[in-house]
Amino acid sequence: MTRRPSAALAALALAGVALLTACGPSEHPAPGAADSAQVQDMQHKLDAAESAAAQADNDSATDDN
Repeated sequence: MTRRPSAALAALALAGVALLTACGPSEHPAPGAADSAQVQDMQHKLDAAESAAAQADNDSATDDN
């Protein structure tokens, strides 16, 4: 039995959490620094999810060998 499905599921869950926590109210009072901070926060969350997915894929490839 391989761990690949578990790794893929974990990566998917992390990506979903990152996207859900990045979503907020759609009303923005005014564009500016707050929007820029939100975009940076979302980018950091996306980068973390992608890193976790890559690590999970790497771990599962290592386990397969």
